[in-house]
Amino acid sequence: MWLLYSVLAALSFGLRGILYHWTSQQSLNRNVLLCGTFAMGAIVSMICALIWQPEWQVSALIGIQMGLFSFGANAAMFKGFAVGKASLVAILTGLPSVVVVLFAYLFWGERLNVLQLFAFVVIVIGILFVRYSNDITLKNLQGAGWGAIALLLFAANDLSSKWTTLVHASLFPTLFYMFTTGTCCFAIWWWRDKKRGAAPTESVSTWSERRTFQFGMLIGITNVLGMILIIHGFAHGKAGLVSAVVALNVLIVLLYTRFVLKDKFTRIEQSGLAIAMVGILMLKLVGS
Repeated sequence: MWLLYSVLAALSFGLRGILYHWTSQQSLNRNVLLCGTFAMGAIVSMICALIWQPEWQVSALIGIQMGLFSFGANAAMFKGFAVGKASLVAILTGLPSVVVVLFAYLFWGERLNVLQLFAFVVIVIGILFVRYSNDITLKNLQGAGWGAIALLLFAANDLSSKWTTLVHASLFPTLFYMFTTGTCCFAIWWWRDKKRGAAPTESVSTWSERRTFQFGMLIGITNVLGMILIIHGFAHGKAGLVSAVVALNVLIVLLYTRFVLKDKFTRIEQSGLAIAMVGILMLKLVGS
């Protein structure tokens, strides 16, 4: 069951990635966009909490930690893209599952059997192939530090999500705290930049802040759905495997660029896609 939840989460986050990719080509304020994305997550979580009326336990406050990690990871990723090689940052942000496997073993004693470990390695290799760029050299490692920070924070967010399932934290209160925290962080960043004066790239924005915020809320639907699914995945499966499968959302974005934007796959990308799918099939065959 965890594999189904993980694949559905990957699809949801893949759709989110497509929308992020499209908006990255537009002239808009990214902080306003992400503030809207997290705000919608908070709204949906609160509505679901009102409908199902779960208990608001102290353990749900882990969501605040998740919100801070998610905010920090996105901020570090965007900073890495701004100052360094995009392909290098993309590779690093595709590897949280490696960190998750290690710390899930140290914290909770989660072990992978030989076949699961092999399938995990196959999936990670597939992700690396998809994100690999042959123009990375020792001379253009700018942004590596920010990419590494983003990697660790994304992994910390996954581990926090797994933690909520181990302490049986109520799902929707936890997500409400997470998305509210993220909303506040991006709103403060937005306000800070506005007070200092808009960046040159944002001063010629053709999107109003209202329109940007509303589109961010649309993206937020895919984001909150993905979070609900991934937490269900963590509840039923091992953290490292769930994290690795969900990381395959990059393949959804890749398929979008191929069939909608008509970009051509490189041989490395084709190989990565095939390898990752083999890894998924292996997990299906070996079970949880």
